Amino acid sequence: MASAADAAHHVVNMLPFKIALIGILGIGAQWLAWKIQRPAIVLMAIAGLIFGPLIGWLLGFSLPAPIEHGLELFRLDPINDFADLYRPMIGLAVAIILFEGGMTLSLKDLGDARNAVIRMVVLAAPIAWVLGTCASHYIVGLPWDISAMVGGLFVVTGPTVIMPLLRQAHLKSRPANVLKWEGIVNDPLGALFAVGGYEFIRFSLTEASMFWVFCKLTFAALFGGIIGIVSGYGLAWAFRQGHIPEYLKAPVVMAWVLAIYVLANAMADETGLLAVTAMGMTMANTKFAAMVEMRRFKETIAIILVSGVFVILTATLTPDVLKAFLTEWRVGAFVLTMMLVVRPVAVMLSTLWSGLHWKESLLISFIAPRGVVAVAVAGLFAAELTAIGRPEGALFVPLAFALVFATVLFAGFFIGPISKSLDLAAGGGDGVMIVGANPWSLGLAKALKEMDVKVLVADTNWRRLRGARLEGHQTFYGEVLSENADFRLDHSAFNHLIAATPNDAYNALVCVEFAPELGRHRVFQLTSQENDEDDADTIAFTSRGRTLTSRGRSFDALTRDWWGGWRFRSTTLSEEYTLDDLYRDRGDDLDLVLAKTPNGLDFIQPGKEARAAGSTVLSFCPVKDKDNRGAGAKEPGLAGPAAPLPS
Repeated sequence: MASAADAAHHVVNMLPFKIALIGILGIGAQWLAWKIQRPAIVLMAIAGLIFGPLIGWLLGFSLPAPIEHGLELFRLDPINDFADLYRPMIGLAVAIILFEGGMTLSLKDLGDARNAVIRMVVLAAPIAWVLGTCASHYIVGLPWDISAMVGGLFVVTGPTVIMPLLRQAHLKSRPANVLKWEGIVNDPLGALFAVGGYEFIRFSLTEASMFWVFCKLTFAALFGGIIGIVSGYGLAWAFRQGHIPEYLKAPVVMAWVLAIYVLANAMADETGLLAVTAMGMTMANTKFAAMVEMRRFKETIAIILVSGVFVILTATLTPDVLKAFLTEWRVGAFVLTMMLVVRPVAVMLSTLWSGLHWKESLLISFIAPRGVVAVAVAGLFAAELTAIGRPEGALFVPLAFALVFATVLFAGFFIGPISKSLDLAAGGGDGVMIVGANPWSLGLAKALKEMDVKVLVADTNWRRLRGARLEGHQTFYGEVLSENADFRLDHSAFNHLIAATPNDAYNALVCVEFAPELGRHRVFQLTSQENDEDDADTIAFTSRGRTLTSRGRSFDALTRDWWGGWRFRSTTLSEEYTLDDLYRDRGDDLDLVLAKTPNGLDFIQPGKEARAAGSTVLSFCPVKDKDNRGAGAKEPGLAGPAAPLPS
């Protein structure tokens, strides 16, 4: 029999493998969610369930030794795998996640949703706390003190779930801003409500006075907010004064977040989450250089942590918890009450006379997905309550997972249909933003509009946008790379970008800026010269957008052809009229721009062609004599001036 030392050595050697497995499962679930356009949190939970309790259940059977060893190798048992590191590791990860969320909350983003957001935080959260406490007590049968913890925690709406949902649903700006702000601000508040309930229970066991308990909780909230605001301003000041070099800014922020979280918790129990959220919001509203790069860095770290944390938490579930989750009728009744009664009543009451339309309030009332913070805090306090002699707290975990699964699935699958039925969808879809207003790009915008594709034209020159305004396109006047564009530019109006200015370096910069949001496969640019992408004198392909059009010609060449009489033409391919027929009719020198298929827009790059029957191809080609049917006439699908043009 192996000694205890040998067993410990085996666990230590296995730990790197388990960490790598958690990373693969979490990021793999994120990628699969992106691929099939489904909520990532559900797929991460499924991964955790398979590699945690399911494999643990299989190991309870008599299996052949090789299979048993293989299953044991891939089984995740985080509490035993990480031992004493488990709780602090989860706490630090959640702190970084909330800080990253706080950094997205610029006050300028609020706009006309400011009043509604304040009401959602100040009024809706306490109302939901009271109603959730009643639901927990009367439906689940928990004591009032533990019910207060449950009701307080579940006022949260997970920002890590809401952000992808908003990108997927393309809501109008006001309801989207309310949901975004509520999710991030209420996350630490919900945790603080649960902390308040726990501290009350703990102090009641020591027979401390109620006055002392409330004073301590009030001090914790004020202290956490103040230390977060002061530390955020201090760090921003250090950046502005040049006391920290550029390459150290992101690492310094990471270390500072962890330090503030630990310091706040040491000074007042469980105030670290509130402190780091306040710090993130402070830095988001303080001007300093490198903010965009820092947000990207923090977003990347947050995605990794969210993926890992949720897989870990799901893997900690036991068969007993799963049994309660699946068979206990009180759990289902509680979830339905929270979704269909508590949330709608709290939202509707708090948003009366707030400036929100009743349709917006109705949408917000049904979209309240809970996320990683609810599960993490529930798991933490379930263990704490059991440790102090309150075994009823064990129900915290199945309630949290049931609410997370139900709300995430409902929001993920129904936010689109609900927003469309209430006329609150911004359209989004296959919209295209064209950066740079010039004759060629305006001709492209007109052709896209004729194909029923939404177009937004952006330029820094008001006069150059005149043609786009006259054509009825949505326009953005200003610098798309500026901080001003972060809150004025309607990002829900497009999911493809074309940088079409004469400046190759600027086009590349715009594409690199928007690639993380839209995806590198959806940002395209024109080049300034007829060089190959692999040419040493051109911008590296990793630092630019994808090349637009099938022939990959430069801005100068396309502009020259435009003035030479070339125009855009949309053609629907079929079994009878193929792409080869189009080349034969229009000439081999035509340029293919994109194809509109039932699945969306497919931009055509050099070496790639769309041959599927039923797709509508947009080409840039010479105008033939047969295209001119008398003065002022043109063939349908031909985007360009109406006057006759030379072939």
